[in-house]
Amino acid sequence: MPTSPFAIRDFRLYWLARFCATLATMGMVVILGYQVYDVARADYGMSIREASFMLGLLGAVQFVPLAILTPVAGWVADRYERRTVARLANGIDASIALILALSTLNSWLSLPLLFTLAALHGVARVFTGPSMSAIAPNIVPPELLPKAIALSSIAWQAATVGGPAVGGFLYAAHPSAPYWTAAALMGLAILLLTPIRRIVPPKIEGHPHPIRQMVDGLTYVRGHRFLLGAITLDLFAVLLGGATAMLPVYARDILMVGTQGLGLLRAAPAVGAALVAAVFAVRPLHRNVGVKMLWAVAAFGLATVIFGLSTNFALSLVVLAGLGAADMLSVYVRSSLVQLHTPDTMRGRVSAVSGLAISASNELGELQSGLFAALLGPVGAVVFGGGAAIVIAGAWSQLFPELRRARTFDPPPEVLARAVAEEKPA
Repeated sequence: MPTSPFAIRDFRLYWLARFCATLATMGMVVILGYQVYDVARADYGMSIREASFMLGLLGAVQFVPLAILTPVAGWVADRYERRTVARLANGIDASIALILALSTLNSWLSLPLLFTLAALHGVARVFTGPSMSAIAPNIVPPELLPKAIALSSIAWQAATVGGPAVGGFLYAAHPSAPYWTAAALMGLAILLLTPIRRIVPPKIEGHPHPIRQMVDGLTYVRGHRFLLGAITLDLFAVLLGGATAMLPVYARDILMVGTQGLGLLRAAPAVGAALVAAVFAVRPLHRNVGVKMLWAVAAFGLATVIFGLSTNFALSLVVLAGLGAADMLSVYVRSSLVQLHTPDTMRGRVSAVSGLAISASNELGELQSGLFAALLGPVGAVVFGGGAAIVIAGAWSQLFPELRRARTFDPPPEVLARAVAEEKPA
């Protein structure tokens, strides 16, 4: 019996594939946001507030396909071979990277083109998330799953650290270089997923209609208050408290550090998150998981407020790293709960619901930041969002007392009995 997920060949391939795909995506997305802001300012003559609003719209156009297609993506992950779905989604994203590379190289960039490609990127992402998340529980034994989740988070966070920094330096060398590199990395991710043993989705019991099966994922989460509270806590905290949408504004017009500085700003939260994930990979969290998640969200909000007020580049990097560390604790708790509280027949659909919450918090958070930046300015928008995240943490501790009372990841006996009943044929 292996004692580490890395002792399993398929997990090693999966880990590397996730790292490469995330490294590519993060390097591509950070430059895409910078180009939207730069094109709006330089080519369209927009003011800082107007260009900031364009960053909000960028988040919105990525969220629309996620909102529409997430139930479909979860159903696909539960009905079709999950490696194949992940490879096809990465192939679509690689094609988008190639189009961006050619457009940048030939000076074809415009706001309509950038928004269109961002929306297509959202389509690719919505299918990548559930299919990739549903692979891990099938290639490691249940007792190793918490460690596997932490290690998988390290892959994601390490790539999130490296992607923006590498993208920024590549952009400084040549504006099209980040996109060529992203396309190559996504191709490598596809190759790494191919040797993993074929994962046949389990037979779905109950109502066979696809629409009904998609709704089942939402119903399952709604019926488990602990899961509902954990997912919506992250949703609303990041929706209101997200500062990443304003980073191009801070890099270009407040901190004056350019694209290389932007890459470091985008990487800083992931540095803090990766450190926390590394600790959890060695010493998984076992006690008082709910209270720690609530405090982590409050710390996330406080770090956001400090960043919003900072005009010092070094201080900004430090508080962004703290922000990422707090966010990682929340993500770790929620991810473990979602995977361990969900039967395999539902994992794709429930992962899709969780992914939709994450995407809503990120992309709609960008829209919220853009709208508030247009009204309050970028600094006012970030400070307001951080304060709102602190309020959300306090409110959720009262609305969902199950979160405060949660001591471990293990569900109570009545939830276990309910899960067994739900796995039986109707």
